[in-house]
Amino acid sequence: MKTETKKITPEKEFDTVKTFRAIKEKISLDMAAMNFDQIKAYLKTNSDKLNAK
Repeated sequence: MKTETKKITPEKEFDTVKTFRAIKEKISLDMAAMNFDQIKAYLKTNSDKLNAK
């Protein structure tokens, strides 16, 4: 019989998928009750924060 060895993967310091999902959830909750013009303003102000590097 062939013995399989499983690699032990170290725990991640930063989980990209988990972080991205949390960000998407926050944005979704923030924009839930907004109309189109409010969403445009929200995206404009928040994208400016990201581009201010």
